Formats: sequence, C-alpha cells, structure tokens
Amino acid sequence: MYLIFLIFEIMLDNDYVKIFSGTFIIVQLVVDRLDSVGINAIVKDESESARMAGFGSSFQGFQELYVSKEELDHAIPIVEAVKGELEV
Repeated sequence: MYLIFLIFEIMLDNDYVKIFSGTFIIVQLVVDRLDSVGINAIVKDESESARMAGFGSSFQGFQELYVSKEELDHAIPIVEAVKGELEV
C-alpha cells in the first residue's frame, strides 16, 4: 500500500498551502479530482527537478501538492475522499 500523508503546511513565501504528499499516480488522481471542480493545484516534484538539473534524488516519484489558501476549504474534502477510497 502506498504511504499517503495529508499535510497542512503553510508555505511561508507565498499564498499556497501543501495539502498532500504521495506517489506520482496518487497525486495525479487528486489533481484530476481537484481540476474537475475548478481548483488549480500545483505539483512539486523534487526528483524531476533534480533530474533535469543533472542531479539524482532519493525520492523518485514522490510529489507534493499545493493549492491556494483561498481554495483550501474546498480542496481538503476532495483530498480526504481520495485518501478514503485508497484505504482498504
């Protein structure tokens, strides 16, 4: 089973909040669900950034998902629903 972390960590330098961290496939599922209700999410992929810069990363396929503070209240139930669907 994939490890999923629901995190509400406010980024200090802008108006976005990290709401989810997980594997590429699960993050893309959450992004799709958010997009279907008009919420624009930002995906941060350290491993891809490192690869493009010529460096390696120990967290292959691990991504973080951010939404604006204004959309946070609408995004949280969607993330929780996806998380619930994945629990067996």
